[in-house]
Amino acid sequence: MLGVPVRILCLLLAPPLLLSSPRALGDAPQRVFKIDYNRDCFLKDGQPFRYVSGSIHYFRIPRFYWKDRLLKMKMAGLNAIQTYVPWNFHEPQPGKYQFSGDRDVEQFLWLAHKLGLLVILRPGPYICAEWDMGGLPAWLLEKESIILRSSDKDYLTAVAKWMGVLLPKMKPLLYENGGPIISVQVENEYGSYFACDYDYLRFLQKCFRYHLGNNVLLFTTDGAHKLFLKCGALQGLYTTVDFGAVDNITAAFEIQRISEPSGPLVNSEFYTGWLDHWGQKHSSVKSEVVASALHDILSRGANVNMYMFIGGTNFGYWNGANMPYIPQPTSYDYDAPLSEAGDLTEKYYTLQRVLRKFVKVPEGPIPPSTPKFAYGTVPMKRLKAVEAALDVLCPSGPINSIYPLTFTQVKQYFGFMLYRTTLPQNCSQPTPLSSPLSGVHDRAYVAVDGVPQGVLERNSVITLNIKGKAGARLDLLVENMGRVNYGAGINDFKGLVSNLTLGSRILSNWTIFPLDIDGAMNGSLQGWKDPQKDTHACGSHNYTLPAFYTGSFSIPSGIPDLPQDTFIEFPGWTKGQVWINGFNLGRYWPARGPQVTLFVPKHILTTSSPNTVTVLELECAPCSNRGQDPCAVKFVDTPIINATMSYHIPPNLFKPVL
Repeated sequence: MLGVPVRILCLLLAPPLLLSSPRALGDAPQRVFKIDYNRDCFLKDGQPFRYVSGSIHYFRIPRFYWKDRLLKMKMAGLNAIQTYVPWNFHEPQPGKYQFSGDRDVEQFLWLAHKLGLLVILRPGPYICAEWDMGGLPAWLLEKESIILRSSDKDYLTAVAKWMGVLLPKMKPLLYENGGPIISVQVENEYGSYFACDYDYLRFLQKCFRYHLGNNVLLFTTDGAHKLFLKCGALQGLYTTVDFGAVDNITAAFEIQRISEPSGPLVNSEFYTGWLDHWGQKHSSVKSEVVASALHDILSRGANVNMYMFIGGTNFGYWNGANMPYIPQPTSYDYDAPLSEAGDLTEKYYTLQRVLRKFVKVPEGPIPPSTPKFAYGTVPMKRLKAVEAALDVLCPSGPINSIYPLTFTQVKQYFGFMLYRTTLPQNCSQPTPLSSPLSGVHDRAYVAVDGVPQGVLERNSVITLNIKGKAGARLDLLVENMGRVNYGAGINDFKGLVSNLTLGSRILSNWTIFPLDIDGAMNGSLQGWKDPQKDTHACGSHNYTLPAFYTGSFSIPSGIPDLPQDTFIEFPGWTKGQVWINGFNLGRYWPARGPQVTLFVPKHILTTSSPNTVTVLELECAPCSNRGQDPCAVKFVDTPIINATMSYHIPPNLFKPVL
């Protein structure tokens, strides 16, 4: 594919360009944003300029709250924001683009512009961001040998087509065209990736130039280490670095000066906190540490982007994971100055005091933290086990295969699939069901003839003793817990990615059910009735069959300004997924922590009818006479994302703080 000129490839795969944008601002004075290498600064309309920015991900914040969050950022003293564009969020299936509602990135950027904020855009195609597969769409893995983030011809073809859709939408938003975008990042932290493919970076550079023109400032971001700049920097793209509050600031900027002897100093990711993982403590960085480092950066005249200024939420299935495999939770709070729910924190005011020493902070009131309401306890009742609802959950029917197929091979990219076969031998005594190559990606809930046997888990539990008669039905409900978002493991296949063995025999003749649970939430799921009348108590191994539970609550009348934001808690529940009024809120896993509550934004609640809560509990619900907790969920007004945990995973060697 590199034999085809980039200009031609981009032209062939791009949709027709519009001569004007419906949101264009009309004729305006000449607007220029560029680098002054003599004075080591940016020039905005000919005047020296320094940006103080914060990261906000529109895809982690409901559109309903975009303005609130952006205003709070502006009132802190920021003059710019930075955001990624996740490719998989906008093209979930090949050629099917989504740019409306919460995915209307153009509206988000115009809103920032309207509020007087400049924009630093990071359109990828790879973004990391602790987002599923680093923003790359999972359907790229349909070519199993594909080398992502390289000059692989199939990858380049897909990238060129996507950029041909996205970048023309961004062009009217460039600063020179009257919009807010002052600079655009090419790829993301490419120096940390094994491929080190300069042809790939050149391809992107030319493609960005073709769609955006020659005037826009293009840049790269890499960790402040020589090794990363070796493969991440490219002539013609301005090199910036990223580092955190505990790093040596002088040494970090000296690394930038290796690639850029002159020009503005830029920290594109100054870490205000850090990410979380299931089974590890909630990350936090003390406000005074962040404030001291920010003061040091600004006193040098450097430009800075605080990552994150608000983290937001990994709604649905969008969280990523790191290697050795460990997924991130639903909350992306990040210990940022604005909380996951957009609340003003002590860190917000501490950093604002630092900014007042260097920039003019707007006068006037700061939008307050949104009020929260504790709606109380909601009783739940069991609907039906997953295995008993396959006619609704898999309306297109199952797929038969001698050996297991992955999620991608059956064109299901998220959620759950059920794999079914029969036991080829009597297992009157406990017999090892094994995944010798750790081929369960990522968790499998195992049952024999409807009797729960336990869980297989990627990299940690690869063998499970089961019992059953020859010919008994063996079911494995396999959960995709989020694809790896950083490093060489981003080509992260899901499902049963290798054979399973029973004793010494390879299991074969599988019936595979791709489950459309989100589709069922908008269908007849609430009309189900549980045909079983027992108490569904957790067995001796603390497992029940994965099953759906439902309950409802009404917004109290007579109280003004309801509904309000809230948080849902799961007393006595173990692990699963939750929907409210059909909206996929995300994963809960209080048994592992640190996150216990999930954020519920008020716009998904209604006052006109009861609000429906649907839970898919995968392991053990408190819905039996044996349980000490009631069969209920609880809505509270205070989040818990930093619970003390009994479960422990040793720290892993994922993306370092640089």
